[in-house]
Amino acid sequence: MESLVSLALSTQINGPGTIAASPTGPVRKLTKRQKAAVVVRLLMAEGADLSLSGMSEATLAELTRQMTTLRYIDRPTLDHVVGEFLAEIEGIGLSFPGKVEDALTILEDAITSETATKLRKQAGVSMQGDPWDRIGSMGAEILLPLMEEESVEVCAVLLSKLKVSKAAELLGALPGPRARRIAFAISLTGNIAPDVVRRIGFSLASQLDAQPIRAFAEGPVERVGAILNFSPAITRDDVLEGLHLEDEGFASEVRRAIFTFSNIPDRIDPRDIPKIIREVEPAKFISALASASGEAAKATEFILSNMSQRMATQMKEEAEALGKVKERDGEDAMNAVVAVIRELEAAGEIFLVAEED
Repeated sequence: MESLVSLALSTQINGPGTIAASPTGPVRKLTKRQKAAVVVRLLMAEGADLSLSGMSEATLAELTRQMTTLRYIDRPTLDHVVGEFLAEIEGIGLSFPGKVEDALTILEDAITSETATKLRKQAGVSMQGDPWDRIGSMGAEILLPLMEEESVEVCAVLLSKLKVSKAAELLGALPGPRARRIAFAISLTGNIAPDVVRRIGFSLASQLDAQPIRAFAEGPVERVGAILNFSPAITRDDVLEGLHLEDEGFASEVRRAIFTFSNIPDRIDPRDIPKIIREVEPAKFISALASASGEAAKATEFILSNMSQRMATQMKEEAEALGKVKERDGEDAMNAVVAVIRELEAAGEIFLVAEED
């Protein structure tokens, strides 16, 4: 049976209005389990915010049984039990969790998820709590291998437990036939039991914990693409040409990962243009419009055609008044627009249109 301290959790019975332990008559002899039931009943009767969710089912069953057998106790016995409880509480200076998982929960804000995973493996403990919180915090690139290997039923549960934006990203990364089977399987999850969903979560979390810890959060394609995104156009073209000669497949993947100002017409939904413009510094936006040429000029036409006519006219006039912009300043301004688009995408505010091979 859990001790009186653990049953009371963080609730304290002291201060003004406290029941004083001052037995004035014969005290009924109670077992420790019965005393624990008395304390829990008293705390709940006094309106204490008491959570017993951390207790095992066996302990809760025993607590319930004790409550049904006590019926009632007299005042002297209640005062005596409260006095013992207060003495035990006052004698504790600091309490520590008895399980590794509970300790990791306390330290979660002070250590990295990689360290927590390593400690969990070393201790040989299984994950507790809600596994879907941990799974939901992982990137799509980590979850995608699970989506490719697991059954469509498990994948349907996984997508149903994720945020809509991340679920859409994962579904879009799968081949069409498999994506359609998983989407159909979601329609069959309406009557699945919560306990089954929880077990699936633990199974997936254990698979993810078994994967070796990576030195980099993102893959090589994403890292190279992110670097080239904000590199000068001449450098980007030169590097891509070299990559194409060394590894054509890798170069193609990097090209798809790159998003530049020139990609706006192909990758941005026209309805998202006003949202993007609101987030870009006006001076930077005017510089980007004024400096755009070649393929980038098509992006400016696309942007201006998807805003109000009055604002588009004003933007054109300001860009013309600015005159010729230095190449370096123009690159910086267009990169500023791209940075805003990336931030909005990461926040789930907009979605980039998938680019065909």
